Amino acid sequence: MSRLSLANLDALKPEVIKPAYDPSGLSIGVVHFGPGAFHRAHQAAYLDAIAAFDPRWGICGVSLHSTGVRDALNPQDGLYTLAILDEEIKYQIIGSMREVLVGPEDIEAVLERLTRDSVGVVSSTVTEKGYCLTPDGALDFAHADIVHDVANPQTPKSFVGYVVEGLRRRHATGKAPFVLIPCDNLPKNGHRLKAAVVALAAKQDQALADWTQAHLQCPCTMVDSITPATDDALRARVEAATGVTDTWPIQREAFTQWVIEDHVHDGGPDWVRAGVTLTDNVPAYERAKLRLLNGPHSTLAYVGLHKGYESVSEAMTDANLSAFVRDLMIQDVVPLLEAPKGLDLVAYSEAILKRFRNPAIRHLLSQIAWDGSQKLPIRLLGSLSEALARGADISRFGVPLAAWIRFVRHKAVSGEAITDPLAAELIALGNTLNDEVSDVQAVLALHAVFPEALASDPEVIESLEAAYAAALAAEKVTA
Repeated sequence: MSRLSLANLDALKPEVIKPAYDPSGLSIGVVHFGPGAFHRAHQAAYLDAIAAFDPRWGICGVSLHSTGVRDALNPQDGLYTLAILDEEIKYQIIGSMREVLVGPEDIEAVLERLTRDSVGVVSSTVTEKGYCLTPDGALDFAHADIVHDVANPQTPKSFVGYVVEGLRRRHATGKAPFVLIPCDNLPKNGHRLKAAVVALAAKQDQALADWTQAHLQCPCTMVDSITPATDDALRARVEAATGVTDTWPIQREAFTQWVIEDHVHDGGPDWVRAGVTLTDNVPAYERAKLRLLNGPHSTLAYVGLHKGYESVSEAMTDANLSAFVRDLMIQDVVPLLEAPKGLDLVAYSEAILKRFRNPAIRHLLSQIAWDGSQKLPIRLLGSLSEALARGADISRFGVPLAAWIRFVRHKAVSGEAITDPLAAELIALGNTLNDEVSDVQAVLALHAVFPEALASDPEVIESLEAAYAAALAAEKVTA
C-alpha cells in the first residue's frame, strides 16, 4: 500500500477529508517547538483551517530532542491523518505542517526560520518541564540546558534559549519580534515564559532584555482536547479507513478548545475565524480547565491504575470512582473558581465527565500518570491550598495524592521506570517507603512537589494519612 504524500492525495478514499488548499503553496509563518501528538491534533488543526483562506501560516515544527516526528512526517511531505473519535468517526488529512527540524542537528536552520520576515508566530508544546522553570515559576539558571545557553547563546539547547537567540538576531537586523504563544498547562504561561525569556536575555545584553520586555507579545493561553498516544492499532485503523499508509497518525476527541489572551498582531492569523476564543480573562478559563479536567484526569490515572484499569473510559465505568471524581469536581473544586463570562462551571464539569466516558477514545492512564511531580502541584495542590484557606473540607483531595504515593512505591519496588523529571529521586524515595501511614510524612518532605506550608499543615497531614490508610486497607482486602 502506498504511503501518504502530496503525490497520492487522490488515492485517498472519498470519505477522507482532504486539505482545502495546496499544502505545497503554504509559506512558513509559524515555528512551533514540540510538534508532538497534542500540537498536531490541536494547534496544527486550527492552522489547517486558517490555511484554507490564508496561505501564510504554514508550520515549521522543531523537535528539541527526538528525531521520530521528522523521520515520520518529512517523507510524507508533512502530511498526517487526524482521526476524530466520537459518536461519528472522521478522518482528516492535515497539511499545515510543512517541515520538521531537529534542534541538535539543525541549529542554524531553526535560527534561520526564527529570523525570517514571514515568521510572525512562535508557539510551543514542550510540556511543563520544557520551560526550565523553578517551582516558583522563575527561569532555573541551575538547569543544565540553561547553564549551556548562558555560556553558548548562539548554539542553544533549551526552548527559551532558541527564543532568545532568535530575538537577538531579529533585534540586530531591525526586525520586529514574533508573537510568542505558549500552549502548555502552566498557570499564567505567557507571563512566565516572557519573564524567562527576558531573564535569559539579560544574561547576554541588557539592551536586548529591555527591547524584549517592551516589544515581545507573549499572550497567555488555554488549550484542551483529549489526545491519546498513537499506537499500532490506530495505524492499522487509519490505513484501512484511508487507503494509504501513515507512519504517525494522530487521534483525538471531537471537542477542541483554544483560548488566547487578546493581543495586537497586525496581519497575524485570523484566529477567531478558525474557532479560537480571544479573551481578556484567560486565567479563568485556564483554572477551570486545569482544575476541572486535568486534576480529575490525574485522579483517575493514579486511582484507576491501582484498581486495574488501563484507560480513562474504563475507569469511568467504575461507579464508585466516577462518582468520587464528580464529587471532587462539583462539590470541592467548582466553589473555588471564578466562572469566565458565559461559562456555567457545573455544566462544564458534566460535559467533561461525558468526554471521559467516550468509549471511542482510549486515553491510557499510564500516559496521564507521567510527570506527576510537575503536574500535581498545578492540577491539585492549588485547589487544595485554596480549599484549606477557606476552611472547606479537603478530605477528597487526599485520595489522588495517596494514590500517587502508592504509584511511586509500586514503580520503585517492581523496578519499573517512572516518566518524571524527578524519576531518580522518586525511585529512591519509593524504595524507602514501608507501606505504613508514616510514608506520608516521608513524601511530604519532598518540597520540590509539596510546598512547606502544605507539607506541615496538620489538616493536610491528617487528610492524606487517612486517605493513605484507606488505600492500604483496600489493597489488603483485594490482595
